[in-house]
Amino acid sequence: MSALALARKAGRLALSKKGFEVKVMRVKGLSSVCDYFVIASGEADMHVKAIAQAVDEGLLKEGYRPNHCEGVKEGNWILLDYIDVVVHIFYEPTRRFYALEKLWGDAPVEELADN
Repeated sequence: MSALALARKAGRLALSKKGFEVKVMRVKGLSSVCDYFVIASGEADMHVKAIAQAVDEGLLKEGYRPNHCEGVKEGNWILLDYIDVVVHIFYEPTRRFYALEKLWGDAPVEELADN
């Protein structure tokens, strides 16, 4: 699966758990860390954890295991690192505070929505 397809799959999995404001950002060339960010929000720490679990389990079924995870215990900002794709799942106030979209404002963005 390409990095873009993996990012979109992660985004759709976040949407499946009612994640909102789900975006795929192409940071290739802007970041040496990865090619894509997936950014999603949840309404509470438990919601953020549920979204992260859905992404993790869904991608595991496709054969992808995160190289690194952070923030799972706290649930304010969970990061799942799949090397070429890094998934950021935020509690909404935390997302507004860190404003990754503004920090990476030059990155092309694809917004995902429930169909």
